[in-house]
Amino acid sequence: MTDKVQRESMEFDVVIVGGGPAGLATACRLMQLAGDNGAELNIVVIEKGSEIGAHILSGNVFDPRGLTELFPDWADRGAPLATTVTGDDIHYLLSPSAGQRVPGFLVPAPMHNRGNYIVSLGRVCQWLGEQAEALGVNVFAGFAAAEVVYDHEGRVRGVLTSDMGIGKDGRHKPGWQPGYELLGKYTVFAEGCRGNLGESLMKRFDLRRDADPQHYGIGLKEIWEIDPALHEEGKVVHTLGWPLDNQTEGGGFLYHAADNKV
Repeated sequence: MTDKVQRESMEFDVVIVGGGPAGLATACRLMQLAGDNGAELNIVVIEKGSEIGAHILSGNVFDPRGLTELFPDWADRGAPLATTVTGDDIHYLLSPSAGQRVPGFLVPAPMHNRGNYIVSLGRVCQWLGEQAEALGVNVFAGFAAAEVVYDHEGRVRGVLTSDMGIGKDGRHKPGWQPGYELLGKYTVFAEGCRGNLGESLMKRFDLRRDADPQHYGIGLKEIWEIDPALHEEGKVVHTLGWPLDNQTEGGGFLYHAADNKV
């Protein structure tokens, strides 16, 4: 996108790329610290989705300890943590119709989820976005970061957002608008596990020099409404085995949320 187009530029103390849990929690905590120290911060969070939470599709077993540190009164604030985990099962599947439950004493401690909650991570992010805005954070939804901005010494200076009104052929459509230049004293990249800007930064600054190769997996997620007789609200089930073979890592999960949803 680097070109000679005149772009509107905005200055902030902190630019945060990504309106997921990490980016929003960062924004909230910085604003809290600024308030505690009588300082003012101008922070912007940009999110490519049309609204906060729009691109967060996952159900989630949520450990509330981090949220409690950030907002000790999260329950009074209406955080969407309504379904408490009531039990855990792990099953080794042998075929589409056969499997075996793993005894509890063989289940690793991190797989025990009592005290956690089954949540929609998208709704949690929507709520975090509301808390961030209440603290004075600027939240720009519908703006994708397209390029990192560097200063003349090669330091990260901010980001450019994508142009709007580009056709599939790359040409400008009627109503085309150039993206914005969002500049900050600090830029936080919270894009997720495979963000375009994060990948470019890793290459530019050789951030993976002493790291193991990145490991990715494919996740297929659906929401089912099941027979109430089969539903156990709060139950967490993880699976190993079928349909994967012994050479393939992976497994499955079922989270019994509210309203007969899994």
